[in-house]
Amino acid sequence: MSEAEIFATVKKIAVEQLDVEEDQVTMEANIKDDLEADSLDLFEIVNELEDEYDIELDADENTKTVADVVALVQKQLAEKD
Repeated sequence: MSEAEIFATVKKIAVEQLDVEEDQVTMEANIKDDLEADSLDLFEIVNELEDEYDIELDADENTKTVADVVALVQKQLAEKD
């Protein structure tokens, strides 16, 4: 699955979970600072992504940007194949 496809899914979930505008969700967006998400919000986004892709994600304090989340999903999908 391409980075663009994963980003589109992350973006859709972030818009729904965080009640932000689509144009706010960019690869460079900081989840906490730019999207005003707290750790529970991040947990809910990660849970939705796990359900969507049937993977397990280990989001931690190093998961700061949308790009970090996309990279995590890509890594787990690659390991799953």
